Amino acid sequence: MLKNQFQAGLKAGTSIAIGYFPVALTFGLLAKTTGLSLIEATAMSLFVYAGAAQYISLSMLKIGVDPVLIVMNTFIVNIRHFLMTASLNEKMHRSPKWVKAIYSFGITDESFSVIATQKEEKVSTAFAFGVSIIAYGSWVIFTAVGHVIGANLPAFLKAAMSIALYAMFVGLLVPSMKGNRKVVMLAGIAAVIHCFFYFTQLLSTGWAILVSTLASAVLVEMFYARRGKAVAGLYQGKEVE
Repeated sequence: MLKNQFQAGLKAGTSIAIGYFPVALTFGLLAKTTGLSLIEATAMSLFVYAGAAQYISLSMLKIGVDPVLIVMNTFIVNIRHFLMTASLNEKMHRSPKWVKAIYSFGITDESFSVIATQKEEKVSTAFAFGVSIIAYGSWVIFTAVGHVIGANLPAFLKAAMSIALYAMFVGLLVPSMKGNRKVVMLAGIAAVIHCFFYFTQLLSTGWAILVSTLASAVLVEMFYARRGKAVAGLYQGKEVE
C-alpha cells in the first residue's frame, strides 16, 4: 500500500520534475557565470531548494551583498511556505512530527499545488514523499548538469527556458480549476492583486507574492463565509415559516 502511494507520488511529481529541468539547468549555468563552483552551486540547490530565492541570491552575490541580508531575503521570499505547510497539515494523514519535518522541506509552490489539489480527503505521507523526492532530485541533479554543460546550449534553447516555469504553473493550475469555482476565484484575485503591485512597483516580487496570496485567500474565505451565513439564514427562514 505504501509502495503504491509512493509510486503514485512519483508519478504525480513527474510533471514538476520535467518543469524543473530547464529552470534548474539555467540556474546551474548562471551560478557558473556568477563564479560559484560546481560544489557551491549544487550545495545551494541541495540545502536551500528555493528557486526564486536562489536566483535572487545569485544577483546579490554578484554585487557583493552581505550574506546576512541574503539569508533574510531568502526567508522573506519563502515565508509563504509557512502558510502552505500549515494548510497541508490539515490534509495529510497523521504521522510523527520528525517525519512531517522531513517531507515539509520538499514543499514548494509546485509540490504544494499537486498535493493540495488531490481529490482524496486525506493524503498519505508516502505520496507526499514521492512528489517531493522526484521534484527535489530533478532540481539538484539538473543544477549540477547545468553548471557542467549549460554554457554549451544553443541560444534559442536558453531563451525558451525563460517561459518553461510559467508553462509548468499553467499546466498545474488549469486542471485544478475545472469545476472548482473557489480555485478560479483564488487564482483570479491573486493575479489582479499581483498585477497591481507589479505595475505600481509598490512591493518587491517576494512581498507582492506573499500579499497577493494572503489577500486572495482572505477575500475568498470572507466571500464564502458570508455566502454560507446567507444560505443558512435562508434555510432557517424557511424552517420558521
